[in-house]
Amino acid sequence: MKGDAKIIKTLNSLLSDELTAISQYMVHAEMCANWGYKKLHEHFEKRAFTEMKHAEKLIERILFLEGKPIVSNLKEMHIGSEVQKQLNSDYSLELSAVNAYNDAIKLARELNDNATAEILTNILNDEDRHVDEIEQLRDQINQLGIQIFLSTQF
Repeated sequence: MKGDAKIIKTLNSLLSDELTAISQYMVHAEMCANWGYKKLHEHFEKRAFTEMKHAEKLIERILFLEGKPIVSNLKEMHIGSEVQKQLNSDYSLELSAVNAYNDAIKLARELNDNATAEILTNILNDEDRHVDEIEQLRDQINQLGIQIFLSTQF
């Protein structure tokens, strides 16, 4: 089924965002593993896997719409040198994703591509959950202090 060029371009932009997020989360996961923070390592790694599933869904949809998935474009990554900076970078990344998905859903609906809108809505729900999870971690840091928080991450 031939898809609208605007939708395919938007899906490729979202794909670029997801591929960037995967890379950023994997680097953060491995940094935390290196520091001995097993729970944070698992948290970031799990998030990277979720973003991989998002990328897979976007690629499937682009191909279904007879477009060409562009997997060579990454956006700028923001790698945190410490846990709080990692969480702040990831928070910004997720807020940007929420905005991008909302815009893409609006475009899909305007172009009467409800199937794409539904796929994007499902991904948006995950991104909303990611924002909430990061907010919870940041709240824990604010309430416990960074040293106590980190002492719970082994």
